[in-house]
Amino acid sequence: MKIYRQLADIPADFGPSVATIGNFDGVHRGHQWVIAEVVARARTLGIVSIAITFDPHPARVIRPDASCPLITPLAQKLALLEATGIDALLVLPFTSDLSHMTARAFATDVLQQRLHVTELHEGENFRFGYQAEANIETLEKLGLELGFSVRVYAPRSLRGQAISSSQIRKLITEANLSRARALLGRPFSIASTPASGRGYGTRYTVPTINLAPYAELLPANGVYITSLTVGTGTTSETFDAVTNIGNRPTFGADSFAVESHLLNFHPIELNEQTPLTLTFLHRLRAEMRWPNPEALREQIGRDVRQAQRYFSLCRVLASKPQIGGSHPALLAP
Repeated sequence: MKIYRQLADIPADFGPSVATIGNFDGVHRGHQWVIAEVVARARTLGIVSIAITFDPHPARVIRPDASCPLITPLAQKLALLEATGIDALLVLPFTSDLSHMTARAFATDVLQQRLHVTELHEGENFRFGYQAEANIETLEKLGLELGFSVRVYAPRSLRGQAISSSQIRKLITEANLSRARALLGRPFSIASTPASGRGYGTRYTVPTINLAPYAELLPANGVYITSLTVGTGTTSETFDAVTNIGNRPTFGADSFAVESHLLNFHPIELNEQTPLTLTFLHRLRAEMRWPNPEALREQIGRDVRQAQRYFSLCRVLASKPQIGGSHPALLAP
């Protein structure tokens, strides 16, 4: 996938193209469906497929005091978009100037003159231009005038639940991981690095890793069955884990932490720049204050045993043919 970070990066001979525009936060099943159609249509026509997105998220410029944490920060979103097979991605810097651009100017300057769009694929609730002035009907009229057609998609749902970034964000905030997973088409995960000042050296020998402070979306405070991938690519390694999100109230600590205990740990190479991917599979319990550290240790032991049973069951089921498309990681322990 070719990534263009501004309009000036677009080659003069770019296009013609089939395009879609969106924030694509989460790159969920609805996004994946539209992008798959864009890719297929571009291949049929023998032209370029391109997605257009924005950084930062427009809400952070237009409504900075009310913007929500992201399901997928930019780097994660780019990786997920690349996996769709789309040919190119334009990441437009969302500035105050861009927020004041009219719908006509955007359609003319970006879609017609820079990207030479012949088809634009959008959801029926799509709005664009200064103060969201234009809707899908406006877009269709501009397309007739400027030489591109518009394919409109109705909202999608799964088992009666709307597939949308706002709905997925709500589910994750409520720790409803199985429903969020169904709408995302994959388990929810975050990308981070080890926390600084925790004694991470070249050779790490303790089976607990704290993540660096994370500013985007996290599930509700509590204890989760997770997997933690250390590193990237062919050198990465994934561990079964139990992760606590919260303030560790039993010890009176008021510092927030995302702390993962690795179940199948062995010493690893790790430093404060090592990429970590934490994947949330199932919530075990809410964060609790225990009467003393011994009671906490006993509960941690129960959490670990429950997680071990979960992973054992997953591996048994993964070795057998699945019925009805079920995935073992969707099962509760």
